[in-house]
Amino acid sequence: MFKRKLEALKHHNPESLNMNDEKSVRILVLWLEDQKIRHYKIEDRENLRQITNPEWKLHFAKYLEDVGCPLKNAKLVEQLEWLIGYAVKLEYSDNVDKYKRITAENVKQNKSDAPKVISSNPLDKLDFESADFKNGVNKLAELLKITSHPDHLVTLQAISKVVTERLNAECLKNPSSIVPKGVPFPFRETESGFVTNDKVLAEASKILKLLFIQDLRQLQTQINECIVAVQKVTANPKTDTKLGKVGF
Repeated sequence: MFKRKLEALKHHNPESLNMNDEKSVRILVLWLEDQKIRHYKIEDRENLRQITNPEWKLHFAKYLEDVGCPLKNAKLVEQLEWLIGYAVKLEYSDNVDKYKRITAENVKQNKSDAPKVISSNPLDKLDFESADFKNGVNKLAELLKITSHPDHLVTLQAISKVVTERLNAECLKNPSSIVPKGVPFPFRETESGFVTNDKVLAEASKILKLLFIQDLRQLQTQINECIVAVQKVTANPKTDTKLGKVGF
């Protein structure tokens, strides 16, 4: 979700950020401070450099306060989004003259020899990072009773999956075909495969286990379909009696 901003900041690997990996997030925070924000003196950045320190989060909270981040109690993804945006702002401030010369007119002149492609697709005109688009995705997720993800594009993928699988033309003609039938599976009575004292974690692991089994069944079904398709070809060869042999 931060790829374009990190590309603008000339990050060496804008696709490397993984919000589920604390180490990845901490390394990015340190890079932003070292390369772009530079709020602290070099010797004062030592606490941010100790990315394996258990107290790193406390130092990060202090850092956000020092740079003036207003999102003190917000989610990490929102704090990181503000921090990257702040770095972009500082990058622009350091090179105002350079970026002032890059106007829409200059871009048009530089690309005058390039072929003009006019898209008729309205989706190409959308700003997928705008507040209106994010709000629209979240409202649609709420309407479809889908839990929103911190990354609105992940939420949009979930919406797409629900619409594709349960709201397609065939399903709308025959809604009963997608309505679950039978007794609900008592997943809470199953074994998760490991022992945990956390009830919420135990239930989540049981659900993940069932989803994994479902994926395996779908894979097995696809394998069986491939085998059947191959057997249809190999089990009924064409015979050329003139040549006195069997084959294609």
